[in-house]
Amino acid sequence: MINKRLLIKNLLAHNDENSFYDKKRKINIGEKEGKAKFLKHICALSNSNPNNNSYIVIGVEDEDNNIVGVDFFDDSKIQNLINAYLTNPPVVQYENIPFPHLPDDKVVGLVTIRAKNNREITSLRKNIWKYYGGSVFFRDGSMSMPKVFDIEIKDVNSNIVSAIENHAQNNIQYTLDGVFDFMNKRKDYNPQYKVFKEYFVMCWAGQKKIVKNEVFYSRVDIELINEQVRLFFSTLDEVSIEYNDDSFKIVEYVNLGFQGSDKYFQLEETIINFGNNANYTIDTRLLFDPPQYDKKVLHHVYNSNNALLERLKKGIALTKHEEQDLKNLPVTYLISYFNAFPDAIDKLLEAKPYLKAHNKEVYMLYKEAIRILRKVKYS
Repeated sequence: MINKRLLIKNLLAHNDENSFYDKKRKINIGEKEGKAKFLKHICALSNSNPNNNSYIVIGVEDEDNNIVGVDFFDDSKIQNLINAYLTNPPVVQYENIPFPHLPDDKVVGLVTIRAKNNREITSLRKNIWKYYGGSVFFRDGSMSMPKVFDIEIKDVNSNIVSAIENHAQNNIQYTLDGVFDFMNKRKDYNPQYKVFKEYFVMCWAGQKKIVKNEVFYSRVDIELINEQVRLFFSTLDEVSIEYNDDSFKIVEYVNLGFQGSDKYFQLEETIINFGNNANYTIDTRLLFDPPQYDKKVLHHVYNSNNALLERLKKGIALTKHEEQDLKNLPVTYLISYFNAFPDAIDKLLEAKPYLKAHNKEVYMLYKEAIRILRKVKYS
C-alpha cells in the first residue's frame, strides 16, 4: 500500500513538473477560471499518460517546493465535475495528506488521475471560460497545451511512475509512527484507533456529546494511517460515527439554523468498507434535504444581509449587534439560496473579500457555507 506522504516527497524530490506530475500553490474550482484551468490540467495529464497514474500536488510553492499546505478539501463529488465537463473522463481522486509541520487545519492536496480508456482521447465536453468544447490538451514539459490530435499516444512514463510509487510503499514503522503522532496530537479530544482486517489502521478523535441518547462528535479528525490520508476534518460540524469489523461509517450534520438558532441537518454519509484482500472502498451518499423557511421572514433577513454587506463594503464600523448578524450572514445567504433566492449565492461570493478582511471567524463561516454548497451542487 502506498504511503501518500512518502509519494508526495518522492514526487517533489525526484522530478520537476513534467508529463505525469504537476504542482500548484492552490486551486479554486469555485470560480469559472479556476475550474477551467483545473479541468485543462486533468485533461492534459490523462492524455499524456494513458497507462499509468498522473498526479497533481497542491499546497506547494512553485519556486522552491516548500510545502505550505492548503485548507482541508472534502469534495467527494469531484468525479461528478470531471464527468460533466470531459469526454472520456479519467478516474480522479482527491486526497488530503497531513504533514507534521503544518497547522492542524492545513494539508497537502493530492490529485490522482488515471485514464479510464487508454485508447480514446480525453477532451472538453463543452465550453468553459476561454476554452472551447472539443478542445484536447496534452502535457508539453511542465505546461498543459492545446493540441490537434493526429498522432498515436505513446507510453513513456510507466516505468518512472512505477519506480516512484514503489519507493513510497508503507511499512510498519511508518504506520506505528503515524498512530503515535495522531494519539499525541489529539490527546485532548479522546483519540481512538481500530485495526480493520488485521491490516488497516483507522484513528479518530473528537469532542463527544450525547443528545437524546445519541452520540455525536465535534472538532472531528479522522485518518487512515496506512496511507497517511486525512478522511475528515472539521472544527464546526457535528458528526456521528459507527463501526464494526468490516466498515467505518461517518454521518455529517451541518448547522443551518435560522437567525442564530442551532438546527442540524444531515448532509452526507461516508462508509469505508475494508476487504479481506488488503483493499478498501469509500462510498459517499448525499442525505441533504434543504430546510424550508417562511418566505416573508426570509425576504426580510435577505434584505438585512444585503444592507449589512453594503456597510461592510463601505468600511462603516459595525455595532455589536451587527457584528453578531455578520456571523450569520454566510449561512442565511445559503439558506436563502435553498429557498429559491437565486441571487443569494452571487451575494455570498461578493462578500468573500470583505469577510476575509474583517476577521478570521466570519471568513471560516463563509468557507463552511461554500463547502456545503459545493457538495450539494456537484451531487
